[in-house]
Amino acid sequence: MKKESFVLYDKWLLFSIVSLLILGLMMVASSSVMISTKYFNQPFHFLIHQSIYLLLGIMLGMVVMRVDTRVWERASVWLLAACLILLVLVLIPGLGKVVNGSRRWLAFGPLLIQVSEIAKLAMILYLAGYLVRQETRSQNEFFDFIKPLGILGLVAFLLLMEPDFGATVVISATVMVLLFLGGVRIRYYIGLLVLMCSSLAVLAVTSPYRMRRLTTFLNPWADQFDSGYQLTQSLIAFGRGGWFGTGLGSSVQKLLYLPESHTDFMFAVLAEELGLIGVLFVLCLYSILVVRGLMIGYKSYEQTRFFASYVAYGVTFWIGLQAAINMGVNAGLLPTKGLTLPLLSYGGASLVVNCVVLALLLRIDHENRWLSLGL
Repeated sequence: MKKESFVLYDKWLLFSIVSLLILGLMMVASSSVMISTKYFNQPFHFLIHQSIYLLLGIMLGMVVMRVDTRVWERASVWLLAACLILLVLVLIPGLGKVVNGSRRWLAFGPLLIQVSEIAKLAMILYLAGYLVRQETRSQNEFFDFIKPLGILGLVAFLLLMEPDFGATVVISATVMVLLFLGGVRIRYYIGLLVLMCSSLAVLAVTSPYRMRRLTTFLNPWADQFDSGYQLTQSLIAFGRGGWFGTGLGSSVQKLLYLPESHTDFMFAVLAEELGLIGVLFVLCLYSILVVRGLMIGYKSYEQTRFFASYVAYGVTFWIGLQAAINMGVNAGLLPTKGLTLPLLSYGGASLVVNCVVLALLLRIDHENRWLSLGL
């Protein structure tokens, strides 16, 4: 038996995941020192919480890596139904926890669950199963093309009630990609694309705070002490970083100048401390993750494991798109969306779900390798 037969998982994918997790812990420790000291009188409150959530995510990931993908296919509809119930519960005052004006979390004792993260996975699993079940009809019948869009519309409505516009954009874009890969008729697809883009644009311009975000990112310096404050501080962090950065732990912007420096804008602190070299390294890690994920999806497609293929494509696109949006927001290329940087930013629920979905991707790769060996 050849040496590569003993390789059960994609080594490059594992390398990128582990590297991002280690770098994430390092940057959470660095970026949250001041805010942790201010509110909790000790510097490593957020690091300790992130480490606990990472341990939980690894444990759940190990369980997921032992579960056959066919189990996920059979349970996909029930998982979506459970997710819809959670999306309703989070909107009920007293059950949903409000943070920064958004009701996105359910509290179970000390644990906070961000339901929108679960919704992303549930929609991918449901749509992958639906495309497999309706392989022929979804390509030809307009009604069968519309049904999953009704589910998407319901999920998007509940997310916008929180409100969580960023998660709505990510889920909608992921659904569009999976429908395209599922081979829907091009005229349906183009019509849906126009309708969805128009709907998102209307949602953006009809909400005062979203409209303010859209106009602010175009020229944050016009109101740098109010609506443009966060973005201008982020751009200052990028400017201070230069080629090689100021050094790990030496950021000035994290000293309570840059809001959300350990969550949504942690990438700006990374750019300041590690410089352009650090930014390019992170981009390289995400590129490896996306390329290997797409290769896993294609391998599953070659083996006619269509559910696994759709899930691999969906998970890879989700992680890649969310990372691109977050980095674009930090660099002032996109309006603020309120999305964390996968595997790097502080956020327990996001980290746990990311560990689970990447463990699912590793499981798909593992099954591909065993099937290619005839086992």
